[in-house]
Amino acid sequence: MDVKVRYEIEFPINSSPQLLYQYISTPSGLSEWFADDVNSRGEFFTFIWNDSEEKARLASKKSGEKVKFKWVDAAGKDTDYFFELHILVDELTKDVSLMVVDFAEEEELEEASQLWENQISDLKHLLGSV
Repeated sequence: MDVKVRYEIEFPINSSPQLLYQYISTPSGLSEWFADDVNSRGEFFTFIWNDSEEKARLASKKSGEKVKFKWVDAAGKDTDYFFELHILVDELTKDVSLMVVDFAEEEELEEASQLWENQISDLKHLLGSV
């Protein structure tokens, strides 16, 4: 398996941080834009896309600010990879943006970024932030 590289993308979003946080931190919110379905049992979340399923552990969260999901292997053990969704609010303008931190293999960086662009576009439609 190739080593994955970390990357960050920032998306401006017209939304209150409180509303945005509901969409990035809850199974029901995430299932509206991130995956076809999201289930949680305790700190473990199952993300379902078409016929594939990935499990992650809610590694950390700061209410109203950020969530970090660490991918787990078939045995339920943490892997080296995670994704983080961080709400940023500009102190002066109060502009809100969502910082995405994720990992992808070097040759798949552009494709992975495009996938996030599409998913965040869905999120913006839900929030009325288009």
